Amino acid sequence: MNLSRKWLTEFVDVGMDEISDHAFAEAMTMSGSKVEGVRCMGEGISRVVVGKITEMVRHHDSDHMWTCKVDVGGERPLQIVTGAQNQKVGDLVPVALDGATLPGGITISTTVFRGELSEGMMCSLKELGLTAHDFPYAIEDGLFILQEPCRPGDDIVPVIGRDDHVVEFEITPNRSDCLSVIGLAREASVTFRKPLRLHTPVVKGSGGDINDYVKIDVEDSKLCPRYTARMVRNIKIEPSPKWMRERIAAMGMRPINNIVDITNYVMMEYGQPMHAFDFACVDGGHIIVRTAREGEVCRTLDGTPRNVTPSMLCICDEHKPVGLAGVMGGENSEITADTKMVLFESANFNGTSIRRTAAALNMRTDASAHYEKGLDPYLTKLAVDRACELVELLGAGEVIDGVIDVFPDPPKPLVRELDVGRVNWILGTDIDGGTMRGILSDLGFGLEGNTVTVPSWRLDIDAKYTQNDFAEEIARIYGYDNIPTTMMADSGTVAGGFTPEQTAERVLGGVCRACGYDGIITYSFYSPSGWDMIRLPAGDPRRDAIRILNPLGEDTSCMRTTTLPSVLEVLARNYNNLNASCRVYEFAKVYNKRPDGLADEPKVLTLGAYGEDMDFYALKGAVEEICDALRIKDAEFVPVRDNPSYHPGRCAALLLGGEKCGVFGQIHPLAAANYGVSAPLYAAELSFPALFAHRTTELYYTPLPRFPAVTRDISLVCDDALTAGELEKCISAAGGEYLESVEVFDVYKGAGIPEGRKSISFSLTLRANDQTLTDAHADEAVQAILTALEDKYNVKLR
Repeated sequence: MNLSRKWLTEFVDVGMDEISDHAFAEAMTMSGSKVEGVRCMGEGISRVVVGKITEMVRHHDSDHMWTCKVDVGGERPLQIVTGAQNQKVGDLVPVALDGATLPGGITISTTVFRGELSEGMMCSLKELGLTAHDFPYAIEDGLFILQEPCRPGDDIVPVIGRDDHVVEFEITPNRSDCLSVIGLAREASVTFRKPLRLHTPVVKGSGGDINDYVKIDVEDSKLCPRYTARMVRNIKIEPSPKWMRERIAAMGMRPINNIVDITNYVMMEYGQPMHAFDFACVDGGHIIVRTAREGEVCRTLDGTPRNVTPSMLCICDEHKPVGLAGVMGGENSEITADTKMVLFESANFNGTSIRRTAAALNMRTDASAHYEKGLDPYLTKLAVDRACELVELLGAGEVIDGVIDVFPDPPKPLVRELDVGRVNWILGTDIDGGTMRGILSDLGFGLEGNTVTVPSWRLDIDAKYTQNDFAEEIARIYGYDNIPTTMMADSGTVAGGFTPEQTAERVLGGVCRACGYDGIITYSFYSPSGWDMIRLPAGDPRRDAIRILNPLGEDTSCMRTTTLPSVLEVLARNYNNLNASCRVYEFAKVYNKRPDGLADEPKVLTLGAYGEDMDFYALKGAVEEICDALRIKDAEFVPVRDNPSYHPGRCAALLLGGEKCGVFGQIHPLAAANYGVSAPLYAAELSFPALFAHRTTELYYTPLPRFPAVTRDISLVCDDALTAGELEKCISAAGGEYLESVEVFDVYKGAGIPEGRKSISFSLTLRANDQTLTDAHADEAVQAILTALEDKYNVKLR
């Protein structure tokens, strides 16, 4: 929201002479109206003055250039060479002196044109950053011949009305009342403790009765709570006066003509959008506010035909739409030079409906931006009266007496009691009730004792949490810097902390980083082609993903059901960037579709790696470290040969309590080739909820052993298909009470071992808590183990 400081002084005495831009911006920000920046409209124009042409002669070496003498208020006239043809002796023109700057960073200096000295430059509209909309009497392809009251030597900036300072505010969506000069004037009045001067529009009228000309029906009062209209006849279309053009330009809009400018002026002044219809284009003199009919088309003012739907509110006559309610008027009722009668519309529309219409048609306008935030329904009458007052002030037409105001259900004002103690408790202050009531009164709230009536324009005050809103209003005007820093005595505030899940996640993240893996974050959505890249079969349930209704593109059209494609893309990107090695990890959600259309969103800890020091066992070591960090005791690893994404001979599943909780291993070479990688890739997909569920939370102290351990090494010959894990489980079960640990230390195939067989060596540690074990104890345990292995797996001692 832009605000002209010159316009603001019409309502509050906060002129630029007494309050600097910096002080104004800081005070308004601290009182709740955040200022983004302040700029001078004449920024970029310096050393440009009014000059009077006193003499003109043809350039001696050019058939189209003129050598002019120009009086700029100095001791002598300047000689300036120009190629313009629309000037004459006696004209007043802008003159850029030697060293002058113009918009766009242009610098002017004395120069010589074909032997003639030129001590500056006479300027056109464009060179001053202006257009014919700013000065309709000027031409755009010649010098700017001034008609403003000025004298030679006057600074051009105030002459062209660019001496205003514009403040840019960031208005929060709940404060739609501040999207206007009057709204910000209220804030400035309270902030600077200056009286607010508001004007009540007065319309003289010219006789007649509007009801004799037009009939207005509102079919849906929920979408259009109020519709107010007035009529003007004998319209005279002409440029607006300079003061109005300057204010409109300062606020960031372009002057058009007096009627259009009046509607824009009122919208900026009051925050109430308005529209003017050429009444001759309204069939039957009947305005109907209704939703569109199926198949209707409305050609808007920008000349574009819009296919409207039955959910969109339109302003119609008896046969067709003549405007999109709250968004843009129709081309078929546009104000033209031939317009003689105008119907001024000032309405209140449902903000949600307007926003949906603007979004569906992709045509967000200044009007829709106001409506979608919610507007005070009591503004419509004030705004239309102000528009008609300006029509009479500018002599733009004759206002027909009477107002049509369709307002079937006026809202009741919100009335609440001010709880001084509660407000002080919220703020941690000790502000007296009189100060609170004074602040609320200055802000426009009605007060009778502690009974507060919320003004109609404060739509942000919540009926349920009114005391909180009162506290906010009081705090920002009382001054945040005046509120002491205290802790509420009975707040029950306690230190925050991490949930058990968050703690476990942080622990595992630390383990991954200690193992050399870097954390990454990837998108939760990806392309369906990712399933083909990791070789998922056609019937795999992970292909049944949740589709995004409005995706950015096919590559981001599905919510992921597996994290593997995302991690492999990161590995491939590093590989293609010639990084010799890469190790990454990510805690990421997958989205598994449920029958109700929603999704289960479990977290998956995914590892990915490649490099010279990376192989299956290095990855398995990282998985084991992860299990050890959560003190998981029942972890098992079993080979997996049917996962199409992984190498059939270098893949294993993690079992926790007999439940499969993850898979890890080397990525299938065909899948790696799909990502353009020829090196071996490794990945692990571990279910975080399963890891968390199997963690050990209760720790028990175990004293150091008092008796020494006995160790035995055994080498076993078994079938090649038999895994060390299966043998280890059998050994642990048969080892008896003295068996403390079992570790594999060698696997051998080759000379001395039959074809289809292999040798696996285990180190057994035996210990008793109450005695030193003898060789007999150890031999008995080893024999029990060998017997069990032979009976179950036909395993022989090597």
